[in-house]
Amino acid sequence: MKRFKQILFIASALLGGSLFTACSDDNDTPTFPEKEEVTYDMSGFARGADVSWLTEMESSGYKFYTAEEKEQECMYLLRDLGMNAIRLRVWVNPENDTDDVRGWCNKGDVLLKAWRAHNLGYRIMIDFHYSDRWADPGQQAKPKAWADYSVEQLKQAIADHTKDVLNALKEKGIDVEWVQVGNETHQGMLFPTGQTTSEEGRINFAGFVTAGYDAVKEVYPEAKVIVHLDKGNDASLYNRIFGYLYENNAKWDIIGMSLYPDISTEDGHTPDDWEAMNDACIANMKALIAKYNTPVMMCEIGISWDYEEAEAFYTDFVTKAKEVEQCLGVFTWEPQCYGNWKGYSKGMFDDSGKPTHSFNAFKR
Repeated sequence: MKRFKQILFIASALLGGSLFTACSDDNDTPTFPEKEEVTYDMSGFARGADVSWLTEMESSGYKFYTAEEKEQECMYLLRDLGMNAIRLRVWVNPENDTDDVRGWCNKGDVLLKAWRAHNLGYRIMIDFHYSDRWADPGQQAKPKAWADYSVEQLKQAIADHTKDVLNALKEKGIDVEWVQVGNETHQGMLFPTGQTTSEEGRINFAGFVTAGYDAVKEVYPEAKVIVHLDKGNDASLYNRIFGYLYENNAKWDIIGMSLYPDISTEDGHTPDDWEAMNDACIANMKALIAKYNTPVMMCEIGISWDYEEAEAFYTDFVTKAKEVEQCLGVFTWEPQCYGNWKGYSKGMFDDSGKPTHSFNAFKR
Protein backbone atom coordinates (compact mmCIF):
# COMPACT_ATOMS: atom_id res chain seq x y z
CA MET A 1 0.00 0.00 0.00
CA LYS A 2 1.35 3.37 -1.00
CA ARG A 3 1.21 5.69 2.00
CA PHE A 4 2.52 9.15 2.66
CA LYS A 5 3.07 10.47 6.16
CA GLN A 6 3.03 13.95 7.60
CA ILE A 7 4.49 14.72 11.02
CA LEU A 8 2.66 17.40 12.93
CA PHE A 9 4.47 18.94 15.90
CA ILE A 10 2.48 20.09 18.93
CA ALA A 11 4.12 23.41 19.80
CA SER A 12 3.24 23.52 23.49
CA ALA A 13 1.30 21.81 26.27
CA LEU A 14 -1.62 23.28 28.12
CA LEU A 15 -1.48 23.04 31.92
CA GLY A 16 -3.21 25.11 34.54
CA GLY A 17 -4.44 27.57 31.93
CA SER A 18 -0.96 28.54 30.70
CA LEU A 19 1.16 27.42 27.76
CA PHE A 20 4.74 26.35 28.39
CA THR A 21 7.41 23.75 27.64
CA ALA A 22 8.28 21.66 30.68
CA CYS A 23 11.89 20.96 31.71
CA SER A 24 13.33 17.87 33.33
CA ASP A 25 14.03 18.07 37.06
CA ASP A 26 17.35 16.27 36.45
CA ASN A 27 19.16 18.40 33.87
CA ASP A 28 16.77 21.19 32.84
CA THR A 29 16.67 19.90 29.22
CA PRO A 30 13.37 20.60 27.44
CA THR A 31 10.75 17.87 27.38
CA PHE A 32 9.26 17.98 23.90
CA PRO A 33 5.65 16.95 23.31
CA GLU A 34 4.94 13.70 21.52
CA LYS A 35 4.71 13.74 17.73
CA GLU A 36 1.32 13.13 16.17
CA GLU A 37 1.50 11.00 13.05
CA VAL A 38 -1.01 11.51 10.22
CA THR A 39 -1.15 8.85 7.52
CA TYR A 40 -2.60 9.38 4.04
CA ASP A 41 -3.75 6.36 2.10
CA MET A 42 -3.17 7.26 -1.55
CA SER A 43 -3.94 3.80 -2.91
CA GLY A 44 -7.01 1.91 -4.09
CA PHE A 45 -10.18 3.62 -5.30
CA ALA A 46 -9.27 6.98 -6.83
CA ARG A 47 -10.80 9.93 -5.02
CA GLY A 48 -9.80 12.68 -7.38
CA ALA A 49 -9.92 16.38 -8.10
CA ASP A 50 -9.32 18.18 -11.37
CA VAL A 51 -7.58 21.38 -10.23
CA SER A 52 -6.44 22.67 -13.62
CA TRP A 53 -7.59 26.23 -12.82
CA LEU A 54 -5.53 26.32 -9.62
CA THR A 55 -2.49 28.31 -10.76
CA GLU A 56 -4.68 30.83 -12.57
CA MET A 57 -6.83 31.23 -9.47
CA GLU A 58 -3.75 31.70 -7.31
CA SER A 59 -2.37 34.34 -9.71
CA SER A 60 -5.70 36.18 -9.35
CA GLY A 61 -5.34 36.28 -5.58
CA TYR A 62 -7.56 33.38 -4.58
CA LYS A 63 -6.72 31.72 -1.27
CA PHE A 64 -8.05 28.56 0.36
CA TYR A 65 -9.03 27.89 3.93
CA THR A 66 -9.83 25.03 6.26
CA ALA A 67 -13.25 24.79 7.90
CA GLU A 68 -11.60 26.54 10.87
CA GLU A 69 -10.65 29.45 8.57
CA LYS A 70 -6.93 28.69 8.55
CA GLU A 71 -5.28 29.53 5.22
CA GLN A 72 -3.76 26.48 3.54
CA GLU A 73 -2.26 25.52 0.20
CA CYS A 74 -5.02 24.01 -1.93
CA MET A 75 -3.57 20.61 -2.84
CA TYR A 76 -2.42 20.11 0.75
CA LEU A 77 -5.93 20.93 1.93
CA LEU A 78 -7.59 18.64 -0.60
CA ARG A 79 -5.45 15.75 0.63
CA ASP A 80 -6.68 16.37 4.17
CA LEU A 81 -10.23 16.38 2.78
CA GLY A 82 -9.84 12.84 1.42
CA MET A 83 -8.49 13.26 -2.10
CA ASN A 84 -5.74 10.94 -3.35
CA ALA A 85 -5.52 11.81 -7.07
CA ILE A 86 -5.15 14.93 -9.22
CA ARG A 87 -6.34 15.43 -12.82
CA LEU A 88 -4.79 18.12 -15.05
CA ARG A 89 -5.86 19.25 -18.51
CA VAL A 90 -3.39 20.27 -21.18
CA TRP A 91 -3.98 22.42 -24.25
CA VAL A 92 -1.70 22.49 -27.30
CA ASN A 93 -1.00 26.22 -27.79
CA PRO A 94 -3.35 28.06 -25.41
CA GLU A 95 -1.42 31.26 -26.10
CA ASN A 96 -3.48 31.41 -29.31
CA ASP A 97 -6.63 32.05 -27.23
CA THR A 98 -6.43 35.38 -25.39
CA ASP A 99 -10.13 35.70 -24.55
CA ASP A 100 -10.55 32.75 -22.22
CA VAL A 101 -7.71 30.30 -21.64
CA ARG A 102 -5.01 33.03 -21.88
CA GLY A 103 -2.04 30.70 -22.10
CA TRP A 104 -2.84 28.60 -19.03
CA CYS A 105 -2.70 24.78 -19.03
CA ASN A 106 0.22 24.68 -21.45
CA LYS A 107 3.05 22.20 -20.93
CA GLY A 108 4.89 24.37 -18.43
CA ASP A 109 1.81 25.10 -16.34
CA VAL A 110 0.83 21.43 -16.28
CA LEU A 111 4.37 20.45 -15.29
CA LEU A 112 4.30 22.88 -12.36
CA LYS A 113 0.99 21.60 -11.00
CA ALA A 114 1.95 17.97 -11.56
CA TRP A 115 5.22 18.53 -9.66
CA ARG A 116 3.31 19.97 -6.72
CA ALA A 117 0.87 17.05 -6.76
CA HIS A 118 3.66 14.50 -7.07
CA ASN A 119 5.45 15.88 -4.03
CA LEU A 120 2.31 15.45 -1.96
CA GLY A 121 2.00 11.82 -2.99
CA TYR A 122 -0.96 12.23 -5.34
CA ARG A 123 -1.64 9.87 -8.20
CA ILE A 124 -1.90 11.81 -11.45
CA MET A 125 -4.16 11.87 -14.51
CA ILE A 126 -3.28 13.95 -17.57
CA ASP A 127 -6.19 15.05 -19.76
CA PHE A 128 -5.23 15.90 -23.36
CA HIS A 129 -7.78 18.13 -25.10
CA TYR A 130 -5.89 18.19 -28.43
CA SER A 131 -7.01 21.76 -28.93
CA ASP A 132 -5.75 25.24 -28.11
CA ARG A 133 -8.76 25.68 -25.85
CA TRP A 134 -11.72 23.81 -24.40
CA ALA A 135 -12.63 20.52 -26.05
CA ASP A 136 -16.08 19.32 -25.01
CA PRO A 137 -19.37 18.15 -26.59
CA GLY A 138 -19.93 21.55 -28.18
CA GLN A 139 -16.45 22.19 -29.56
CA GLN A 140 -13.51 20.07 -30.65
CA ALA A 141 -11.53 22.62 -32.63
CA LYS A 142 -8.17 21.70 -34.10
CA PRO A 143 -5.17 23.58 -32.76
CA LYS A 144 -4.38 26.55 -34.96
CA ALA A 145 -1.05 25.03 -35.97
CA TRP A 146 -2.77 21.83 -37.10
CA ALA A 147 -5.58 23.47 -39.07
CA ASP A 148 -4.44 22.39 -42.53
CA TYR A 149 -2.97 18.99 -41.64
CA SER A 150 -3.89 15.80 -43.45
CA VAL A 151 -5.24 12.84 -41.48
CA GLU A 152 -1.78 11.28 -41.25
CA GLN A 153 -0.25 14.58 -40.20
CA LEU A 154 -2.89 14.93 -37.48
CA LYS A 155 -2.08 11.46 -36.15
CA GLN A 156 1.59 12.38 -36.04
CA ALA A 157 0.81 15.69 -34.34
CA ILE A 158 -1.26 13.90 -31.69
CA ALA A 159 1.60 11.49 -31.06
CA ASP A 160 4.26 14.21 -30.95
CA HIS A 161 2.28 16.47 -28.62
CA THR A 162 1.39 13.59 -26.30
CA LYS A 163 4.99 12.40 -26.05
CA ASP A 164 6.33 15.92 -25.63
CA VAL A 165 4.19 16.62 -22.56
CA LEU A 166 4.58 13.16 -21.03
CA ASN A 167 8.34 13.10 -21.56
CA ALA A 168 8.61 16.45 -19.75
CA LEU A 169 6.78 14.92 -16.79
CA LYS A 170 8.81 11.73 -16.87
CA GLU A 171 12.10 13.64 -16.93
CA LYS A 172 11.09 15.21 -13.60
CA GLY A 173 10.43 11.76 -12.11
CA ILE A 174 6.67 12.33 -12.02
CA ASP A 175 4.57 9.18 -12.25
CA VAL A 176 1.46 9.33 -14.44
CA GLU A 177 -1.14 6.66 -13.75
CA TRP A 178 -3.86 7.62 -16.22
CA VAL A 179 -3.96 9.56 -19.50
CA GLN A 180 -7.04 10.79 -21.35
CA VAL A 181 -6.73 10.90 -25.14
CA GLY A 182 -9.37 13.52 -25.82
CA ASN A 183 -11.87 15.24 -23.55
CA GLU A 184 -15.62 14.58 -23.65
CA THR A 185 -15.41 13.24 -27.19
CA HIS A 186 -19.18 13.13 -27.58
CA GLN A 187 -18.88 13.15 -31.40
CA GLY A 188 -15.19 12.50 -31.86
CA MET A 189 -12.35 15.02 -31.91
CA LEU A 190 -10.46 17.42 -34.18
CA PHE A 191 -13.59 18.55 -36.02
CA PRO A 192 -14.54 18.11 -38.75
CA THR A 193 -11.89 15.53 -39.70
CA GLY A 194 -12.54 13.26 -36.70
CA GLN A 195 -16.24 13.94 -36.27
CA THR A 196 -18.41 10.83 -35.99
CA THR A 197 -21.25 12.21 -38.12
CA SER A 198 -19.70 10.56 -41.18
CA GLU A 199 -18.15 7.15 -41.80
CA GLU A 200 -14.86 8.76 -42.76
CA GLY A 201 -14.92 10.81 -39.57
CA ARG A 202 -15.56 7.70 -37.47
CA ILE A 203 -12.57 5.97 -39.02
CA ASN A 204 -10.41 9.03 -38.42
CA PHE A 205 -11.58 9.37 -34.83
CA ALA A 206 -10.57 5.79 -34.07
CA GLY A 207 -7.20 6.44 -35.70
CA PHE A 208 -6.69 9.56 -33.58
CA VAL A 209 -7.49 7.68 -30.37
CA THR A 210 -5.06 4.91 -31.31
CA ALA A 211 -2.34 7.43 -32.16
CA GLY A 212 -2.71 8.92 -28.70
CA TYR A 213 -2.82 5.50 -27.07
CA ASP A 214 0.37 4.32 -28.72
CA ALA A 215 2.16 7.56 -27.82
CA VAL A 216 1.19 7.22 -24.15
CA LYS A 217 2.45 3.64 -23.98
CA GLU A 218 5.75 4.66 -25.55
CA VAL A 219 6.48 7.01 -22.65
CA TYR A 220 4.56 5.40 -19.78
CA PRO A 221 3.99 1.73 -20.68
CA GLU A 222 2.07 1.08 -17.45
CA ALA A 223 -0.24 4.10 -17.68
CA LYS A 224 -3.90 3.39 -18.41
CA VAL A 225 -5.42 5.22 -21.38
CA ILE A 226 -8.93 6.66 -21.05
CA VAL A 227 -11.48 7.56 -23.71
CA HIS A 228 -13.83 10.07 -22.10
CA LEU A 229 -17.43 11.03 -22.91
CA ASP A 230 -19.96 13.26 -21.15
CA LYS A 231 -23.47 12.27 -19.97
CA GLY A 232 -22.51 9.15 -18.07
CA ASN A 233 -26.18 8.29 -17.64
CA ASP A 234 -26.80 8.13 -21.41
CA ALA A 235 -26.25 4.49 -22.37
CA SER A 236 -27.20 5.06 -26.01
CA LEU A 237 -24.42 7.66 -26.41
CA TYR A 238 -21.79 5.31 -25.00
CA ASN A 239 -22.97 2.35 -27.04
CA ARG A 240 -22.86 4.44 -30.21
CA ILE A 241 -19.45 6.09 -29.72
CA PHE A 242 -17.67 3.06 -28.31
CA GLY A 243 -19.34 0.96 -30.99
CA TYR A 244 -17.69 3.15 -33.61
CA LEU A 245 -14.33 2.86 -31.87
CA TYR A 246 -14.61 -0.90 -31.48
CA GLU A 247 -15.61 -1.40 -35.11
CA ASN A 248 -12.58 0.60 -36.22
CA ASN A 249 -10.08 -1.17 -33.94
CA ALA A 250 -9.36 1.75 -31.63
CA LYS A 251 -7.37 1.08 -28.47
CA TRP A 252 -8.28 2.10 -24.93
CA ASP A 253 -7.91 0.77 -21.37
CA ILE A 254 -10.63 2.62 -19.46
CA ILE A 255 -13.98 4.19 -20.33
CA GLY A 256 -14.24 7.63 -18.72
CA MET A 257 -17.43 9.55 -17.92
CA SER A 258 -18.78 12.93 -16.83
CA LEU A 259 -21.97 13.56 -14.85
CA TYR A 260 -23.45 16.98 -14.03
CA PRO A 261 -27.05 17.07 -12.77
CA ASP A 262 -28.68 20.45 -13.32
CA ILE A 263 -30.80 21.49 -10.33
CA SER A 264 -31.64 24.96 -11.68
CA THR A 265 -35.26 26.13 -11.61
CA GLU A 266 -34.65 29.30 -13.61
CA ASP A 267 -36.92 30.09 -16.56
CA GLY A 268 -39.26 27.26 -15.64
CA HIS A 269 -36.54 24.63 -15.90
CA THR A 270 -37.36 21.32 -14.23
CA PRO A 271 -34.43 20.19 -12.06
CA ASP A 272 -32.79 16.91 -12.98
CA ASP A 273 -33.56 13.92 -10.79
CA TRP A 274 -30.01 13.29 -9.56
CA GLU A 275 -30.88 10.00 -7.90
CA ALA A 276 -32.24 8.63 -11.17
CA MET A 277 -29.20 9.98 -13.05
CA ASN A 278 -26.85 8.32 -10.58
CA ASP A 279 -28.64 4.99 -10.91
CA ALA A 280 -28.66 5.22 -14.71
CA CYS A 281 -24.95 6.03 -14.75
CA ILE A 282 -24.08 3.11 -12.46
CA ALA A 283 -26.17 0.80 -14.65
CA ASN A 284 -24.36 2.12 -17.73
CA MET A 285 -21.01 1.44 -16.06
CA LYS A 286 -21.94 -2.16 -15.35
CA ALA A 287 -23.23 -2.72 -18.89
CA LEU A 288 -20.07 -1.25 -20.49
CA ILE A 289 -17.81 -3.34 -18.26
CA ALA A 290 -19.69 -6.46 -19.32
CA LYS A 291 -19.79 -5.53 -23.01
CA TYR A 292 -16.19 -4.41 -23.52
CA ASN A 293 -14.43 -6.08 -20.58
CA THR A 294 -13.12 -2.59 -19.79
CA PRO A 295 -12.89 -0.81 -16.41
CA VAL A 296 -14.68 2.51 -16.03
CA MET A 297 -14.00 5.74 -14.19
CA MET A 298 -15.94 8.89 -13.37
CA CYS A 299 -13.53 11.57 -14.64
CA GLU A 300 -15.75 14.59 -13.93
CA ILE A 301 -18.66 15.02 -11.56
CA GLY A 302 -20.26 18.10 -10.07
CA ILE A 303 -23.39 19.78 -8.76
CA SER A 304 -24.10 23.32 -7.48
CA TRP A 305 -22.06 23.86 -4.31
CA ASP A 306 -24.95 25.44 -2.40
CA TYR A 307 -27.56 22.83 -3.37
CA GLU A 308 -29.06 21.53 -0.12
CA GLU A 309 -28.64 17.91 -1.23
CA ALA A 310 -25.12 18.26 -2.66
CA GLU A 311 -23.50 16.07 0.00
CA ALA A 312 -26.21 13.46 -0.45
CA PHE A 313 -25.62 13.46 -4.22
CA TYR A 314 -21.88 12.86 -3.92
CA THR A 315 -22.29 10.31 -1.13
CA ASP A 316 -24.87 8.36 -3.10
CA PHE A 317 -22.74 8.25 -6.24
CA VAL A 318 -19.41 7.46 -4.58
CA THR A 319 -20.96 4.74 -2.43
CA LYS A 320 -22.56 3.05 -5.43
CA ALA A 321 -19.48 3.47 -7.62
CA LYS A 322 -17.30 1.74 -5.02
CA GLU A 323 -19.64 -1.26 -5.20
CA VAL A 324 -18.90 -1.67 -8.92
CA GLU A 325 -15.87 -3.94 -8.99
CA GLN A 326 -14.34 -2.44 -12.15
CA CYS A 327 -15.08 1.20 -11.36
CA LEU A 328 -11.64 2.60 -10.57
CA GLY A 329 -12.55 5.95 -9.06
CA VAL A 330 -14.43 9.25 -9.04
CA PHE A 331 -12.93 12.67 -9.91
CA THR A 332 -14.67 15.94 -9.10
CA TRP A 333 -14.15 18.81 -11.53
CA GLU A 334 -12.49 21.96 -10.18
CA PRO A 335 -13.81 21.47 -6.61
CA GLN A 336 -11.60 24.33 -5.37
CA CYS A 337 -13.64 26.90 -7.33
CA TYR A 338 -15.60 29.44 -5.35
CA GLY A 339 -16.94 32.96 -5.61
CA ASN A 340 -18.37 32.27 -9.08
CA TRP A 341 -14.88 31.85 -10.56
CA LYS A 342 -15.24 31.95 -14.37
CA GLY A 343 -19.00 31.63 -13.82
CA TYR A 344 -18.59 28.09 -12.50
CA SER A 345 -20.79 27.21 -9.51
CA LYS A 346 -20.31 23.44 -9.21
CA GLY A 347 -17.22 23.49 -7.03
CA MET A 348 -17.13 22.18 -3.47
CA PHE A 349 -16.01 25.30 -1.58
CA ASP A 350 -18.30 27.99 -0.21
CA ASP A 351 -18.08 31.66 -1.14
CA SER A 352 -15.54 32.33 1.61
CA GLY A 353 -13.09 29.75 0.28
CA LYS A 354 -13.81 27.04 2.85
CA PRO A 355 -14.68 23.41 1.99
CA THR A 356 -18.30 22.31 2.14
CA HIS A 357 -19.65 19.11 3.69
CA SER A 358 -19.69 17.51 0.24
CA PHE A 359 -16.10 16.40 0.84
CA ASN A 360 -17.43 13.99 3.46
CA ALA A 361 -18.43 11.72 0.58
CA PHE A 362 -14.74 11.22 -0.25
CA LYS A 363 -13.55 10.63 3.31
CA ARG A 364 -15.98 7.88 4.26
